[in-house]
Formats: sequence, C-alpha cells, structure tokens
Amino acid sequence: MTVLVASGRVWQRNWLVYKRLWHRSLAFGFLQPVLFLTAMGLGIGALMGGQDLAAFGGVEYIHWLGPGLLAAMSMQTATFESTYPIMNKIMWGRNYEAMLSTPVGIRSIVGGELAWSAFRIGSLAAVFLLVLALFGIVRTPLALLAIPFSMLVGVAFSSCLIAFTATQKNDVGFSAIFRFVVNPLFLFSGTFFPLTNLPEPLRAVAWATPLFHGVELIRGSILGQLDPLTAPLHLAYLLVMLAIGTYFAERLLTRRMAG
Repeated sequence: MTVLVASGRVWQRNWLVYKRLWHRSLAFGFLQPVLFLTAMGLGIGALMGGQDLAAFGGVEYIHWLGPGLLAAMSMQTATFESTYPIMNKIMWGRNYEAMLSTPVGIRSIVGGELAWSAFRIGSLAAVFLLVLALFGIVRTPLALLAIPFSMLVGVAFSSCLIAFTATQKNDVGFSAIFRFVVNPLFLFSGTFFPLTNLPEPLRAVAWATPLFHGVELIRGSILGQLDPLTAPLHLAYLLVMLAIGTYFAERLLTRRMAG
C-alpha cells in the first residue's frame, strides 16, 4: 500500500466518524460568522464612522474584519482538530495502535490527518465565504483563493500541533496552547485592528506570527487588494511552517508510538 493510498484510508476513517455530524458542523460554521459580523462588524463598525475608513484601507470596518475572522477560524479549527482528537487516537482510543497493525505507517497517519484538517477547514471556509458574500464583503472572483489560503493556514498550524500533541502525556499542555498561543494570535495578528496601531516592537513581533501572514493573504484575496510583491512572502512563510511541522510531526509521533 502506497503512502498516498494509506493516507486516504486515514482520511476515510475520519470521514466515517464525521459524516454523522457534518450538517451540525456546517450549520455552526454558518452561524458563527453571522454572529461575529453582526455583533462586531455592524455593531462596533457603526461606532467608528466614515472618518476611520483610511485606517482600514479605504473599506468599512465590517469588510476589513470579515476576512480576518476567516483566517482566525482556520487557525482555531486546526487547533481543535489537532489537539484532543489526536491525543485520543494516541492514548485514550488507541486508534493509531490499531492503524499501525495494518500496512498504514506513521507517515500515512500524518498525511491523512493533515488531509482531513485541510478538508474540514476548506469546507468551513467555503461556508464562511458564502456568509461574507451575503454581507456584501466579497469584491472579486479572486476571493475564491481565500479557500485554499485558509486550508494552508490550517494545515500549517495542524502540522505543528500534531507534533506538539505527540509529546504530551496528558491534556494539560493544551490549556497553555489555547491561552498563550491561540488567543494572543487571535487578538494581535491583524484580525481586529491594523498592526500600525501597535507600538513598533510589538508590530515586529506580530509580523513574525503565522496568523498574520494568513490574514494578509485571505484579506487581500477577498478585498481585491492582494499585493503581488508580498503575497509570495506570506505563502513562503506558511509553506515553510508546514514543512517543518510535518517533519517534526512524523518524527515525534514515530517516537511516541514506538515507546
């Protein structure tokens, strides 16, 4: 069995579990952006007024906010998919032990899990993009690029989080990930306000964070403001993160399952 076929079997296993709940997941994926955009985009945006449009690239706040929320959703979904479910398959449910008794290997497991994360995030991104279109935020057909960009953001985070999860003996470390990684990135990567509002040292730190690069790609594609000079740099950052994360995920999961 080739690695690609075996990875497909891992993906198929996840689909068989998920297909009983897919309609609830997509319904929540529709409701979440509607609530965020209504409460923050329309609510807070109404308090800002037209004099602040220059700070948001000449667009209304809700238009600026929506794509950032899509990028953040990609990170958060990847985090949920790559922490507790992976820990369950390693320790509690011991699914990986069963898989490894077949021709499926560690590389196929990692590949299948990343493919699954890409599918989950891609489907939710498509629903999110539909909501953005309903709110009149989508400005160009290039907005369709936001779906693969969201998938790239997600698998870049997933690869690193699978590697982290493979080192954990319990779920205590996940609290630190949510509190000290996911939440700060959600707040300080250009999702809710321009980085120009931050002090210079913090701005440099924010530029170095992976979510910022995803926000820039997704916002640029949806608003028709994708910079051909900086977009390749954002892509390169996320691709390098994915490659490094995948390498360590395979290596650390191999060590964990051998122990």
